[in-house]
Amino acid sequence: MSAESEHPIVYRPSQATLENSRIADFIRWLAADAQAPTLAIDDYAALHAWSIDQPGFFWARLWDYLGLVGQPASGPVLDTLSMPGTTWFAGAEINFAENLLREALHGDPQRTAVVSLSEAREPITLTYGELLDRVGAFEAFLRQAGVERGDRVAGVVAHTHEPIVALLACASLGAIWSSASPDFGVSGIVDRFAQIEPKVLITVDGYRYGGKDFDRLGRIAELREQIPSIRQVVVIDNTGTAQPLADDPAIAGWQEALSAHAGAAPSFDRGPFDRPVYILFSSGTTGVPKCIVHGAGGCLIQHAKEQILHGDLGRDDVFFYFTTCGWMMWNWHVSGLFTGASLMTYDGNPGYPDLDALWQVAEQYRVTHFGTSAKWLGACRNAGLAPGADHDLEALRIIFSTGSPLLDADYDWVYAQVGSDMLLGSISGGTDIVACFVGCCPILPVRRGEIQCRLLGVAAEAFNTDGEPVIGERGELVCTQPLPSMPVAFWNDPDGARYRAAYFETFPGVWAHGDFIEFTVEGGAIIYGRSDATLNVGGVRIGTAEIYRQIEPMPEIADCMVVARRQGDDERIVMLVVPSEGHTVDAALCDAIRRRLRDHASPRHVPQQILAIEALPYTRSGKKVEVAVARLLNGQSVDNTEAIANPDSLTAIAQHPDLGGAPSS
Repeated sequence: MSAESEHPIVYRPSQATLENSRIADFIRWLAADAQAPTLAIDDYAALHAWSIDQPGFFWARLWDYLGLVGQPASGPVLDTLSMPGTTWFAGAEINFAENLLREALHGDPQRTAVVSLSEAREPITLTYGELLDRVGAFEAFLRQAGVERGDRVAGVVAHTHEPIVALLACASLGAIWSSASPDFGVSGIVDRFAQIEPKVLITVDGYRYGGKDFDRLGRIAELREQIPSIRQVVVIDNTGTAQPLADDPAIAGWQEALSAHAGAAPSFDRGPFDRPVYILFSSGTTGVPKCIVHGAGGCLIQHAKEQILHGDLGRDDVFFYFTTCGWMMWNWHVSGLFTGASLMTYDGNPGYPDLDALWQVAEQYRVTHFGTSAKWLGACRNAGLAPGADHDLEALRIIFSTGSPLLDADYDWVYAQVGSDMLLGSISGGTDIVACFVGCCPILPVRRGEIQCRLLGVAAEAFNTDGEPVIGERGELVCTQPLPSMPVAFWNDPDGARYRAAYFETFPGVWAHGDFIEFTVEGGAIIYGRSDATLNVGGVRIGTAEIYRQIEPMPEIADCMVVARRQGDDERIVMLVVPSEGHTVDAALCDAIRRRLRDHASPRHVPQQILAIEALPYTRSGKKVEVAVARLLNGQSVDNTEAIANPDSLTAIAQHPDLGGAPSS
């Protein structure tokens, strides 16, 4: 079968889009640029090639085109192409919050900045001016609480307007923000936040998901006990019930904190380009999650590039993204404020009361840019929804999809049942760069089953096992040049050893991301999944170690392993358990395992299948062989068992009566 017939074009941009998109405007701007009189660019391929061939010039011109607010670089835009260790925009000084609030400062403060929707609360709308006022008030509260430049502030928060205010207040004064979603258990939160020692904890009082209420006030005392650095707690009334708080001066309500400092203005303390703005966390596959520190300038210019040039996002747009505050897409979504667009946030179950709920939001609020996961689009397809027929989606121009590869059938469904004249933008990157390597482009066609292109400034390749770039075959996704949003550092990694080991050991001097990918002759990309053992359930990555930390301490369990097994369009977690002497894997133990994971990790961590096994395979160095077991459970062969200390255990797993046959499809 030819590549053309396997991945046919399902969308072509209109002539108006080709001429009027922001990336087309950028190309014209470059052509008229007095600093680039000989630059000739007539299509995306040429633009991308130039951005890689002349990276310093590209990023410098991008700063000017995007209009970043701050002191421009006085030294080189990047001092070396060697990785890691690149210094970006030497001498530049910026403030992340000042840039995201530039509409309030230099545009129209009466424009809508955020509309927050929630299962539990009435819609809340803030203008850019109101957002600015709240940021100033909350910054003043943080300062009174003793927060200084470089201190950490942590949030166990829902995707509402309050964490946006908190992030911007931290960024304004130079503090570092970090967040997790409230469905995490106490252990999952402590695993993350105890490492970074926050001075202030912001938490919701609870949340509603799928019509069911979950209390979170009762966890405050335990979190304070296990994270002794916390001096101040701020509680958001996320349930709309105004629950009474403990009579403790170290605990304040959100509204109380704002009211006490009404009228205070943000300081917008400018600092170096790479000054940390937030800390994100790895999935926790091999232990306690790694704390990934991201710089303000790198995130700002990367997100603006992706949203404005690749996403065609502007001041008149309405930008919705379904995400949680524990996923990098929340950080990415918040950066949309830089464009002057209106952000739509949603706190709740995207399938409640049914999968049509978010399409109703898109119609009611005239959403132009709709962000979601590939799994959710697949669920809509499986449910037989026809949003284009049932709703007026005329305003909708772009659908962003991420979290996992988008199935061919979902391309077909979107263009048949949502709209034929919109860009379906499959994008892929990661928490590690809090941005994208590959994604969408308004002036390129969309091919069924393919991501459109490498993004500007991204020297992405597929490397074979010899470290050679390949086209038309699968390889390891790598990046051969630095990107400004690569991490500033890992927290508590003073010599950078863990940082280098995470990305640069597979191919020295080259970023290895851990995805299997294929680049096509036309420049598109096909991602085949993670190349490690990270679980991916419902589009959410889950580290196996997060499960082990909860289950292995149970006295009934001697050992356990979790892997993902394909089931239709999704993956399901299978847990293999070696019971302790005198115990059996019965219904009571299975219930206890599921309850523990649901309470202390999240509902997504709960395995669908729990089975007893006599022994688990280990390497000779004592590591669980998860990848080999995953291959067996998904109908693939295990070619090399030489490194396994007890290969007979693999045979026993393959012959397990409850694991026989190929996975369902």
